[in-house]
Amino acid sequence: MGKELSVVVWAKEGCHYCREVKQFLKNKGVKYETIDVTHHDERRDILEVKYGVRHVPVVEIGQGEVYEAVTKVGIEHLEKVLDKVNEGGY
Repeated sequence: MGKELSVVVWAKEGCHYCREVKQFLKNKGVKYETIDVTHHDERRDILEVKYGVRHVPVVEIGQGEVYEAVTKVGIEHLEKVLDKVNEGGY
């Protein structure tokens, strides 16, 4: 049996794209955890160190110790990584 999929959505209040990403994941039946960066610049600092971006949404998708971050805005980027995971690309 494969390792459980882990999905983390870095988001902020009032972000249209963040809501869109979370709704997409819900519609696909993908469970996720949210890290809210609203009023937390130190969390944006973490994104900058890890990925070189301070914007949200950022979606981290992984299994075990292997993960990939989706830093580009647009559902098509998220869908591409999810498809790769579902096809056993990890």
